[in-house]
Amino acid sequence: MTFNSASLAFASPTQVCLELSSTDLDRAWEQSQAFSTTARRWNAYLNRLCLNAVLPWLQQEYDRHARVFPHLAALPSFWEVVNGVAIAHLSPPQTRIALPGPRLILIPSEAIDCTEIQVPQEWVDIPSWIGDYYLAVQVNPDDGWVKIWAYCTHSQLKQKANYDRHSRCYCLKEEDAIADLNVLWVARQVCPDEPTRVSIPPLPNLSLERANALIQRLSSPNILLPRLEIPFPTWGALLEHSGYRQRLYQQRLGLNEQWSVVDWLQNRISQIAQELGWQKIQMQPSLAQARGEAETPQPILSKELVIAGQAYELRVIPKADISQGIWRFELSSNKIGDRIPGGFKLRLLTEDLQPFEDNEDIAETAVDLLYIEVALEPGEGIVWEIEPHPENCDREILRF
Repeated sequence: MTFNSASLAFASPTQVCLELSSTDLDRAWEQSQAFSTTARRWNAYLNRLCLNAVLPWLQQEYDRHARVFPHLAALPSFWEVVNGVAIAHLSPPQTRIALPGPRLILIPSEAIDCTEIQVPQEWVDIPSWIGDYYLAVQVNPDDGWVKIWAYCTHSQLKQKANYDRHSRCYCLKEEDAIADLNVLWVARQVCPDEPTRVSIPPLPNLSLERANALIQRLSSPNILLPRLEIPFPTWGALLEHSGYRQRLYQQRLGLNEQWSVVDWLQNRISQIAQELGWQKIQMQPSLAQARGEAETPQPILSKELVIAGQAYELRVIPKADISQGIWRFELSSNKIGDRIPGGFKLRLLTEDLQPFEDNEDIAETAVDLLYIEVALEPGEGIVWEIEPHPENCDREILRF
């Protein structure tokens, strides 16, 4: 890919134009096949072209730490139901200009007439999804280019945009958006603390029974636009729970359970779990003895995490035989001799994010290990959380 703002004669000098090679087009198409319908594959294709062009440009020009939020492996579960992709950065970059705010939202469109920015409501009214800046990106696969033609803030969308109840989009007219992307970078340098968001009310809690019923109903690929099938507060609450969002995506594709810990240990870890960092390892006899367990090596699950710039490891360990349903979750440093700092928390929640007795271990001071042991019924789901939140992580429902 080449970065050439002059490649399009009709483009404004303030707009960013990025060329797409035939290789870029082929790669994006190959990455956009695992979806339920032709329309969803096309949506994913446009988003891939947008992401594959804009993210390297951001990394090259402004912030080498720029990354997909929450992570690349989660994107299919977003694009199955909504248009757009979020970009964040891990830490203040040591570059000449910092990437603005914690989050950009790229909104790709193949529309020829760029008269308004149309942002799906999910990116505006789901509290954990909202961005600071929304970049309108025109995508032209036929001619091989993408163009960032305008941007706006979250507060502009809430205060100036028209809300279309039929499409559930916030529509901001071209004259109310900002065409010169340089204004964004200058504003961040001159007024880095200027508010870009407005407060959003929390979405309702969904019971497990309600969530299961909704996923079952919306999982049919015959429902082309599940985002328009139920009231937005309910839909937003379903998507904000990333474990539910992943289940909806998998069931719309007709996939079997992808998050079975028992199956991972007895057979192989699913592809999506591998992409999210899970691996199967053998517990060393010395570690097993230290925990009072059998000396025979046993398979356990391990996931490497980065928290506050340091490497840690989360382990899921069956106590004795898997059939007994006793499981141990452990968090430790990945560096020999390092300890977990005071204030860290390891927490387990039910599938619908409810606490239970003895579900949390807190490091009051520096410790070697945080752990929780829990008894689970066959098929029961559990969600793990860590504070501070690990980088590049999304909520998961582990099935036991």
